[in-house]
This record gives sequence, C-alpha cells and structure tokens, in this order.
Amino acid sequence: MKKKNINEQVIITALGFRKNLTAYPRRMVFRGLTYHFIDAGLRCLIFHSDRIAEIITLTDGEVNYCLRSDDRGCNWILLSIAS
Repeated sequence: MKKKNINEQVIITALGFRKNLTAYPRRMVFRGLTYHFIDAGLRCLIFHSDRIAEIITLTDGEVNYCLRSDDRGCNWILLSIAS
C-alpha cells in the first residue's frame, strides 16, 4: 500500500449519520475534484487537555483517505491518501 501525506484543508459537501446520529463525511472536495465515500469508515477520538480531535479513515472503494476534524467538526484536514 502506497501512502502519500497531504495535510491540507478540504471542503466537506455532504454528511451522513450513524445510528447514534454521529455525523461523518460522505462527499469531499479536494483540489477541485469531488470524492464520494462509500461507508462510515473507522473513527478515533483524541483528547488533549481541553481540545478534542477526530481522526477518520474513509474509502471510495479504491483508495483510503485519512481525515482529521476539530472539536466542532467544522474544519477538516486531509492527512493522507493510501492506495
């Protein structure tokens, strides 16, 4: 598996919701291209003093995308792409 570190802000244009109403990205725009995710992915919450970050790994069926959000879920950073 080849992994490329990105670390750039992306725009999330659609959200999905799990059974417990936790939101997750369904569609992302990165460098002008739109990516559609096929599932809710794997999620990890990280607590650091008064801040909370969420790391989530999603797939479009061919490539894995690792994203990080702030504690409000407003800002999303694409950390890496693995193919």
